[in-house]
Amino acid sequence: MGLLELAEKLAGRYGIPYYEIRLMRISSTRLSMENGQLEELSQNSEVGIGVRAFNGAWGFSSANDLGRAERAIETAFKIAKLSRGNARIHLGDPVRDEAEIKAGEPFTEIDVSDKIALLREIDRLLGDVTRSVSYADSLVEMSYFNSLGSEIRTRVPRIMLRFSVTVRENGNMQTYWKSFGGTAGWEMVERIDLPHWTSLVREKALKLLHAASPPSGEFDIIMDPELTGVFIHEALGHAVEADLVKNGDSILAGKLGERIATEELTVVDDPTLPGRFGSYIYDDEGIKAKRVELVKDGVLVSYLNDRETAEYFGLEPNGHGRAQSYAHQPLVRMGNTYVEGGEWSFEEMLEEVRYGLYMVGDKGGQVDTAGGTFTFGAKEGYVIENGEIGEMVRDVSLSGKILDVLRSIRAVGKDVKIEFPGYCGKGQSVPVDDGGPHLLTRALVGGLD
Repeated sequence: MGLLELAEKLAGRYGIPYYEIRLMRISSTRLSMENGQLEELSQNSEVGIGVRAFNGAWGFSSANDLGRAERAIETAFKIAKLSRGNARIHLGDPVRDEAEIKAGEPFTEIDVSDKIALLREIDRLLGDVTRSVSYADSLVEMSYFNSLGSEIRTRVPRIMLRFSVTVRENGNMQTYWKSFGGTAGWEMVERIDLPHWTSLVREKALKLLHAASPPSGEFDIIMDPELTGVFIHEALGHAVEADLVKNGDSILAGKLGERIATEELTVVDDPTLPGRFGSYIYDDEGIKAKRVELVKDGVLVSYLNDRETAEYFGLEPNGHGRAQSYAHQPLVRMGNTYVEGGEWSFEEMLEEVRYGLYMVGDKGGQVDTAGGTFTFGAKEGYVIENGEIGEMVRDVSLSGKILDVLRSIRAVGKDVKIEFPGYCGKGQSVPVDDGGPHLLTRALVGGLD
């Protein structure tokens, strides 16, 4: 008896109205180098199964050995039967499809020696400083089945390259880095201007050693596209994840249809963008990925959702139920989140600022989506006086209330960039991308401890 026939039989036995099965093969390579020494070299191929069953509440089980697939199916069904709940999910029509994101030059055909040679070349270009280089690729092949009759097969390649420099002087330490990533093949690596970017990373780290401390207070600030992307991902993107909204962990609960930001602001999550690191074809609930407008002209128009939260809020599922792997249950997650372009040039924004800061890059931070506050660090900052960019400042942070900062946006640039790949953590880690144009707003500025 095949797995699907077994699942159908067990569903009848345990009274399970809905179930889904994900079979995944993950082929991956990971390399890392520290100061010229190869620290990690791993090539893995993993096959596994994840099973979810629904009966007013979810039951889930997984196995990294298909020899235990039948047990995983039965375990998920037993958990669902024993769980007590009155939740409902959106079902919809069955989907049958086979699709892939194609790589120009598949990294699976590149010998590991060539990948190591790439790291050695970057290490050489970074020079005689404390330095780190890492490379990762993965090909995820998934077969998805559910009790509605859906059968979906997808192939998605991902590749990421990252390097950093750390410098020290008189007790001061500064780090600067650059990441590249996408749903692409080896061709992505070949397009990178390595001499330019390694030189920039090194020079920025060295300049930060001699930069001044930032001023403190509330100022006009201009965010560069990278910081815009991180801000919109962390401060707004998580707050529109419908599971957080449903659980009372978002300041945007009950605000659909309300104006939450300046009229110039439109925010989108689009997993269908070609080549971006957070792109995918179907989510892990068998829903087709789609472009979702979250904020339109300052008005909150949608939440990101999965089958369960879509039913709860009376919305259509929009393809944002994502799981780290077959061994994890799908959660509501972002894909590629960004601010759409406006009408302003960077020079026009500068002219609006009598005294403020230009903040560049992302250095991490914290967000409280329930309380509506945030704190982010920038890689570097520059004082703006009378429309002119002045001295560099280091260890600079911005903070504030999310809705206040969104409503204080005075200018949205037209220079959109969506090329800042990373991994988003929410109990699980999934690949994402974000970005936008330059933004002019107002927030609290201070130094990082």
